[in-house]
Amino acid sequence: MFTGIVEEAGTLVAFAPGPQGWRLEIDAPRVSAEAQLGDSIAVNGCCLTVARAEGARLGFDVLEETRRLTNFSGTPIGGRVNLEGSLRFGGKIGGHFVTGHIDALGRVEVLEPRGSDHYLRIRLPAEAGRHLIPKGSIAIDGVSLTVAEADGDAVAVWLIPHTLAVTSLRDKRPGDAVNLEFDLLGKYVEKLLPTKSV
Repeated sequence: MFTGIVEEAGTLVAFAPGPQGWRLEIDAPRVSAEAQLGDSIAVNGCCLTVARAEGARLGFDVLEETRRLTNFSGTPIGGRVNLEGSLRFGGKIGGHFVTGHIDALGRVEVLEPRGSDHYLRIRLPAEAGRHLIPKGSIAIDGVSLTVAEADGDAVAVWLIPHTLAVTSLRDKRPGDAVNLEFDLLGKYVEKLLPTKSV
């Protein structure tokens, strides 16, 4: 379980197929200082298990299914990825509950400055807009954000300067893929409502 508060924007060192699946390697000086083998780390919002830890470098094994459902393949070597260690009991919850299970890939339509903030609009897969409500929560590449606009199969959020400074969202361009996780509580409500008896 995570909160969507990014601890570090690490650097993608390698992402390639290996004998036992895909291998993802990331330089992450801050997160690696506390990471141990077997720890769960959210990488662009996707929960992965630390399989290798050498100095500032963390290594993860990635299933083919995970590769297919995330934006890892589209992230260039040397590009930044958002990192967050798992929630600890007694820790602060500054964002919202994020499971690290990616629901869908979205595509950046607009990222532009408007005043001192930035406006980010994402195109969703068909029918995915049903998961959103204005002022609800969404995780975009692992960043907990508040839905500013829910317009059919598109979502818009506002990014404060701090969010741009500490996350990889500042690198995004129109057409780039982003990992999306919709609000956990909303998904449960959606699942339960059709079966609710009156």
